[in-house]
Amino acid sequence: MGLFNFFTQEIAIDLGTANTLIIHNDKVVVDEPSIVAFDRTTNKVIAIGRQAMQMEGKTHDNIRTVRPLKDGVIADFNAAEHMIRGMIKMINQGKGWFFPSLRMVICIPSGITEVEKRAVRDSAEIAGAKEVYLIHEPMAAAVGIGIDVEEPMGNMIIDIGGGTTEIAVIALSGIVCDQSIRVAGDNFDSDIVQYIRRQHNIMIGDRTAEKIKIEVGSALPELSEPPGDFAVQGRDLMTGVPKQIMVSYTEIAHCLDKSISKIEEAILKALEITPPELSADIYQTGIYLTGGGALLRGLDKRVAAKTKLPVHVAEDPLRAVVRGTGTALKNIGNFKFLMQ
Repeated sequence: MGLFNFFTQEIAIDLGTANTLIIHNDKVVVDEPSIVAFDRTTNKVIAIGRQAMQMEGKTHDNIRTVRPLKDGVIADFNAAEHMIRGMIKMINQGKGWFFPSLRMVICIPSGITEVEKRAVRDSAEIAGAKEVYLIHEPMAAAVGIGIDVEEPMGNMIIDIGGGTTEIAVIALSGIVCDQSIRVAGDNFDSDIVQYIRRQHNIMIGDRTAEKIKIEVGSALPELSEPPGDFAVQGRDLMTGVPKQIMVSYTEIAHCLDKSISKIEEAILKALEITPPELSADIYQTGIYLTGGGALLRGLDKRVAAKTKLPVHVAEDPLRAVVRGTGTALKNIGNFKFLMQ
């Protein structure tokens, strides 16, 4: 098997709506936005990841930028395959002509249909994978935080990504009950775009909205350590001239309120359908927040106030899922919840 292992490259992929991360040899080697830029005339890929991200919203007629994933699942099959292939190439830079066969573990949302699962597997195989294993995101997140998922102990994981929010109760290395809703980071961005348009009569792009969310985004209108006001530039809808305004975190907290309430409802629904023995466990262990959405200021406090349970934010929540996927890759034989 030694020679065979030499020819096999093992990688773990977190295929996200907003970012795609790849782990190889226990290191995060690729951490790029999930976006591809194509040339319209030749249909060739011009840029992938960060480079394509910088083009988004600034392209001319000859370039189109595509986000291959929508709501956590593959929406554009061709673009997804190009993106996976391009990101795998980023690992092998400078290795020359030799392409090893790939063994991949990819995480998928828990509320995914068979067809969508098939799309992930097919695009991975077209991109060069010999063996593809799938793992549910909440499961990967739990492993990545360092929870022992094989114990008969209930843990609640909330993974707020770009396209989906996954809420799952995990015990005995399986998902007992889950809620997967399509309200997440992207919805926060579009809420901000609409709010600034309504309130300030200024049109901004998605990238600016995301920047606002990162700089002054908040789930609570009162914070103990508030961020300073943020300068936002956009196009004034009345005059059509570029203009700058200042936005405070309280405004953003109000405009994100509806979306966050939807997430809270889903959390309560998931708690409602949890078997009583596991509810008892969750009362002691609390709720774990992972994913980019966990970085929203005050979200942990807001969820804690709503559920009256302790809420823990995972360290480096953006990478919790891919870390778990990497661990699953090392223990392919032992982890029963990997799907072939």
